[in-house]
Amino acid sequence: MKSLRTPDACFENLAGYDFSPHYVEVDDLDGGTLRMHYVDEGPPDGSPVVLLHGEPTWSYLYRKMIPGLVSLGHRVLAPDLVGFGRSDKPTQQSDYSVARHVAWVSAWISAVDVRGASFFGQDWGSLIGLTAVLLDATRFEGIAVGNGALPDPSNFDRMAKAREQSPDAEAFQRWQEYAAGSARLEVGKMLAEGLPGIGIGASLDLSQAERAAYDAPFPDASYQAGALVFPSLIQPEKLGPDGMQLFNNAWRVLENWDKPFVTAYGKQDPVLGWFDSVFQQYVPGAKGQRHREFADAGHFVQEQKPKELVEVIHSLARAS
Repeated sequence: MKSLRTPDACFENLAGYDFSPHYVEVDDLDGGTLRMHYVDEGPPDGSPVVLLHGEPTWSYLYRKMIPGLVSLGHRVLAPDLVGFGRSDKPTQQSDYSVARHVAWVSAWISAVDVRGASFFGQDWGSLIGLTAVLLDATRFEGIAVGNGALPDPSNFDRMAKAREQSPDAEAFQRWQEYAAGSARLEVGKMLAEGLPGIGIGASLDLSQAERAAYDAPFPDASYQAGALVFPSLIQPEKLGPDGMQLFNNAWRVLENWDKPFVTAYGKQDPVLGWFDSVFQQYVPGAKGQRHREFADAGHFVQEQKPKELVEVIHSLARAS
């Protein structure tokens, strides 16, 4: 598998992000290895928290949350998915799949030896992260999700019913079509102006320096195979039987998950702002929890409600 590694110089002097890099090697599943980057901040013996980003972001998305969690005594671990951030980037879109990403995140969890942790995932960080977490569930004591999802192949009707709550059920399809027809994504600009097809539900108030930081992992289009293909990975033909089986296996664990499970969703998000109802209804550990809704936040809730999310995660960790 051919991959690229973004030069370190691209990550110098990023606005609000001065965390030291850490790396582990994972199998590329084609006989080679890939390097995965992660943030590791806070006391080594602190209560661990794992934060996982989605598309088209990287661990920079958590820069406003990491210091707050560290100040509360947590060890904060925030990996970059393969293809994003400071992690290696396979150059072919066909190199990416849900099954491969679950394997890479699972390998990272084992390599870092996460134990007794709380997990927070958003967007693809929930689909991939939840699957990896639930398939190695003894390492985790609590789960929080913000604007994320996990399809259940055995009960698609539940997701379809909840999706009726979306004010714009076709928004994600438009974003998929835009990404599929693009040669390059101007990530910083799109995050500031709203992902094409989604608009205000995925727009952020970013400075020029912050926009540049979101662009930093991608010096040119050759680094963006993952970012370009990610929106389509949920399509049945790309998800494939392996991906479907992984989601199914994860849900069979989740429907019996009685440890704390908390949702914190930005309700301006037409793509996933409604999926919290699925988790709240069908996850035993979600019963009786203090779930949060943010009427003035959208898809990237980490940027808009970082202090509130720190409170959610810290409370989760104390209850776990």
